[in-house]
Amino acid sequence: MMLLVQEKATRTARLDIDQLVRDHYNQVFQFCSLRVGYHHAGDAAQESFLIAQRSLSKFRGESKPLTWLLGIAHNECRRMNRVAKREEPLPEFQTTGSSEANLVDRQVLRLALAGLSVEHREVVVMHEMDGLTYEEIATILSVPVGTVKSRLYHAFLNLRKCLQTSMEVQS
Repeated sequence: MMLLVQEKATRTARLDIDQLVRDHYNQVFQFCSLRVGYHHAGDAAQESFLIAQRSLSKFRGESKPLTWLLGIAHNECRRMNRVAKREEPLPEFQTTGSSEANLVDRQVLRLALAGLSVEHREVVVMHEMDGLTYEEIATILSVPVGTVKSRLYHAFLNLRKCLQTSMEVQS
């Protein structure tokens, strides 16, 4: 037990903000761009790293540094959207080709995502677009892993219903 506590303390002591920025800036920027839009992502990422720098001594090493940073970035993006009185932008989907069918599919998916609650949409984006695990999402959102799984389950049910309705309308 003592060795585990010592290992966490050593890992935390080795963290420095310059290394965190070098290692994780691109992921934090991308994460922020999905939540505040590309034009505001740089500001959100920069503010997230400033907050991380002030809070570095509080990092206990219970999660990966990136997960900790994404939690900070998530809160900063929510704060920025609240202050600017704007809703979180819907993510842009990257697909190969730009055929009319792909454009329609992306628009249908964006509309389906827009129909989800904020809680459901954020777990879908974190899991499917950010590639985060259930545990990482739970850490970022400060909720139990079971809550993340439940939100994803219900979000996918709602997406499926919305997409089926949209396909029936197109037929």
